[in-house]
Amino acid sequence: MKNTAVAFVTLVLAATASAQYQNVRVSLASSTTPEEVCIAINPADPQQLAAGANIRFYYRSSDGGLTWTQSTMSSSLGVWGDPCLIFDNTGTLYYGHLSNAPSPGYWIDRIVVQTSTTHGVTWSDGVGVGFRSPKEQDKEWLAADMTRSPWRGNVYMAWTEFDNYGSSNRSDSSRIRFSRTTDRGASWMEPVVLSERNGNCIDSDSTVEGAVPAVGPDGQVYVAWSGPAGIVFDRSTDGGMTWGRDIPVRDHPGGWDMDIPGIQRCNGMPITASDVSRSPYRGNVYIGWADQRNGLSDTDIFFIRSTDGGTTWGGEKRVNNDLTQTHQFFPWMTVDPLTGHIYFVFYDRRATTGNATDVYVARSTNGGDSFTNFKVSASTFTPQSGVFFGDYTGIAAYNGKVYPIWMRMDGSALSVWTALITDTVTTAAGEPAGEPESFRLEQNYPNPFNPSTMIVYHLPQSGHVRLEVTDVLGRTVDTLVDGDQPAGPSTVAWNPAGLPSGVYFYTLVAGGRRETRRAVLVR
Repeated sequence: MKNTAVAFVTLVLAATASAQYQNVRVSLASSTTPEEVCIAINPADPQQLAAGANIRFYYRSSDGGLTWTQSTMSSSLGVWGDPCLIFDNTGTLYYGHLSNAPSPGYWIDRIVVQTSTTHGVTWSDGVGVGFRSPKEQDKEWLAADMTRSPWRGNVYMAWTEFDNYGSSNRSDSSRIRFSRTTDRGASWMEPVVLSERNGNCIDSDSTVEGAVPAVGPDGQVYVAWSGPAGIVFDRSTDGGMTWGRDIPVRDHPGGWDMDIPGIQRCNGMPITASDVSRSPYRGNVYIGWADQRNGLSDTDIFFIRSTDGGTTWGGEKRVNNDLTQTHQFFPWMTVDPLTGHIYFVFYDRRATTGNATDVYVARSTNGGDSFTNFKVSASTFTPQSGVFFGDYTGIAAYNGKVYPIWMRMDGSALSVWTALITDTVTTAAGEPAGEPESFRLEQNYPNPFNPSTMIVYHLPQSGHVRLEVTDVLGRTVDTLVDGDQPAGPSTVAWNPAGLPSGVYFYTLVAGGRRETRRAVLVR
């Protein structure tokens, strides 16, 4: 039998005295129709969060998601849903959405991207991308290059173009388009077509949909989508200027357009992500989706990975670990760029009856070899098919802080919620179970660092552990671990908020042994 790693997980509940993760309402009580939610974390200040919802909602938090401010977006090009928010490496915030320009009056005739350098207090009017009237542009998504590649700072966008949205005419087709900006959203390159095989325009299984770009550790750009050829993948190794041939990944049994009781419309479109951390899985490419291969009454979440940049793909794995024939749907996926941990959020009916629905998060610390599942919604809700839930939920993670976001329904009113999850101490992935050879404290990475870094250490036996940080004068400035831990490797994130630039020393004390290393914080 293969010797697999055993993960020790501590999930700290930033919460109440109950066993639930703290749920925070994002939308105001006066808002009763928000859906299609997304969320982003500012890497320049991880306490700053941004979120969006159909059709024009924008939410911002400056205290790590504890409180939220709601506003609405406006643009001379119109704002018409499909919100996507991301931050780039400078903290510039991007809000992509569909258009509904009052003049010349074309609906979704382009994608609009607005930017903010004030955490959403003020916004640019926006730039239109992909205008090719009367063709229609739909379901855009963005990704920023935060690597050390030559394309650092680029922002990429992919979406679906329709000849005629909703048309069943065989002469009308859909395709995946792509564009990029190299000047913080001021201008965008002329869009190119990625898909070699077009879809139809019905906006169902045979339409090409779900183009979510991701950036690899060396600036590679990855995009997968679903359509008549199943799930298909493409990539660029020169910052989005040129692309290869489409690579088949897997079939999509039943297609991406699914029927879920109580949901007016539901999709299982693919989400693409890549590990840019210093974990053992750095460079892996991941795709997550939902389908009904196990029957119309048993929707599941699936995951697949490539360890060679998308050239070849392993077998798919089921993310939801229940033993029931129930529905898990509306997945979204993210990878923590510092830890490499993979997170999914999805709706789940494993423990309910009828259409009653919970929200779950799935987590992997071993590159997707296995997933743990845990419920994050504080209470169950029941959707009604007469109310539109949109097409997606969202989740973001950075340095162990994890924020799923979802819609729930009470009566006939929708509201937007998040849960506050802190993933603090985990076993390093990819190492065999059992005791390591020796007591060892590794050099933190990255180093020098800003704003956070990871510290890995190894214990030959279980016992009390203390990991503390001191300044050059020997004064303790932070205690990262102080308690009992099992034998094996562990990883701790250090985010020294409020400390100035300079040299610091972190010291591990366990089992009568002591080891110290040097870390450099650069503000």
